[in-house]
Amino acid sequence: MIKFLLVWNAVSFFLMGYDKKQSRNRGQRIPEKILLGFSLLGGGIGAFLGSRVFHHKTKKTAFRIILPIGFLLSAVVFFYVLIQ
Repeated sequence: MIKFLLVWNAVSFFLMGYDKKQSRNRGQRIPEKILLGFSLLGGGIGAFLGSRVFHHKTKKTAFRIILPIGFLLSAVVFFYVLIQ
């Protein structure tokens, strides 16, 4: 389970970086629903860190609210899995 969470968070992190790259190059973007969904479904730490590292979606209200919630949910799940 911990490996799955690590991979899921890594994917979330790289999705934020990829979307930022596509934004700069005017390429096809990843829908915000997908980015937020990854955050709430276990990839909150990766999405939050990706947002900060790539300076992506840091001013959008939905991301300012949901990414920290996803971060906290992910942290709780990681903690729960680690103490099992």
